[in-house]
Amino acid sequence: MALILRKFSEIQTIRQTFLWFHNENIEVPVTKDIGGRKQLVWQLPTKPYIGELVRNPLYAGVYTWGRETVKMDYVAGRVVKRRVKYRGAKAAKVFIEENHEAYIDLSTFYANQAMIENNCLSQCDSKNQGAARDGEALLSGLLRCGRCGRKLYVMYRGKSGTGSRYICRGDYESGGRYCLAFGGRSVDKAFSKELLQVISPYGLDASLGAMTSHSRISEDKRSLIKDKICQLDYESARAFEQYNEVDPRNRLVASELESRWNEKLKQLIDAKQELEKLENDSSDELSDSEREEILYLGEYFSDVWSSSSCPNSLRKKIIRTVVNEVVVNWDDETDILRFVIHWKGGCHTELTMIKPPSGVGQKTEKDDLEIIRKMAAGYCDADIARVLNKLGRRTATGKRWSHFRVQTIRGKYKIPGHLQPPKNPEILTLGQSAKYLQVSQTSIKRLVATGVLAMTQVVPWAPWEIKKSDLDSSKITEIIKRLRETGKLLVNGVHSEKQGLLFSES
Repeated sequence: MALILRKFSEIQTIRQTFLWFHNENIEVPVTKDIGGRKQLVWQLPTKPYIGELVRNPLYAGVYTWGRETVKMDYVAGRVVKRRVKYRGAKAAKVFIEENHEAYIDLSTFYANQAMIENNCLSQCDSKNQGAARDGEALLSGLLRCGRCGRKLYVMYRGKSGTGSRYICRGDYESGGRYCLAFGGRSVDKAFSKELLQVISPYGLDASLGAMTSHSRISEDKRSLIKDKICQLDYESARAFEQYNEVDPRNRLVASELESRWNEKLKQLIDAKQELEKLENDSSDELSDSEREEILYLGEYFSDVWSSSSCPNSLRKKIIRTVVNEVVVNWDDETDILRFVIHWKGGCHTELTMIKPPSGVGQKTEKDDLEIIRKMAAGYCDADIARVLNKLGRRTATGKRWSHFRVQTIRGKYKIPGHLQPPKNPEILTLGQSAKYLQVSQTSIKRLVATGVLAMTQVVPWAPWEIKKSDLDSSKITEIIKRLRETGKLLVNGVHSEKQGLLFSES
């Protein structure tokens, strides 16, 4: 239990703690209901098991009662009982601190709960930073807009999704525009340089801590296996006692008890072999050359930070250890980004840099911008992207248009538009017109081709715009009526076989 709680404090996420135990193949004792009895079983922990354990105040020496309550709901004409669990431990009806011996102190427990809540990233909660993942953006979850106070979110682009961009939505969702947006690579590089000046002197201490942590992992494995051997030793002795007491004439019972005894002995032998392997394995012990290398890496910490072997999740954890938040503002006139870094401990420093240019040497074609401007008033971004692709147009980087790329260009050039298709009941498309008149699209096309029905297009390949009033006109109504009677679409009058000719054929 102590190992799980300690690893969670180090790794800082439930999922990564779960993966660490599985990668290291470390089993933990779990109480399971087997044959109607509660038994202690050693197995790899599950993710819900770890999540419940780090959230339970029991391991912090707290006695709680009433963390769950029963609520009555009226469903389908009958009353249904529903169990509801309180989110916070302090919401329990009984909460007694320092009730028994604890694995962790109460302050560590509260810090773990704050960490879990902080990892739950929600768009409606601007306080949370989210878990540190392997994305390229090092400042994800830390940047806050100095103009509107919103958290900046990260957009990844590029074929491999490695190009990061920090964006503040502003009032864009309500028809406005983005507050500010800038590329992430240059900003992360400048921030890393500022950060290394602060934390590089502590690189040697980090090296010593890494060696201590490595030794502790090996010791934790041995300690757990020893506990497992002790438990299996007791269970095998207990199984032998049960087998020894049985009447030999009751062969079925004797056979079953002997099988249980043999199974426990096998598990005990496997555990002892695993412990012996760990004791004899010298790979867990650091050699003198490895110790020197770790100390060297700590002395030249900037090389470690820039190394491709250093995962971004680790870089983000280091940043969040020393930084609370970064407030960014943009001066439109000078095109300068101004960052105010709020360090842990209350200190504030400032970092300024020129705003990274967006798409250096690459600009959207004027014809593409003209099409976007013409269509933006009446069509959504997906329709605009479809038309641009039909016309064979490409973005400034030579890629096919998508609704997201159209949305980005509209935000960049401040073109108002729509995320969803706007509804105008008086204007119908080709498909909508055919459905309205209950005819085929070919019939609508013939009516348009002969000039009987008016149609407009904003740009070529754009959806047809047909007025509903034109479809309801008497002329169109008569043509559709004759179509249903004769099965023929006659747009230039009616010719009957019984009617005589006004002029002779000669």
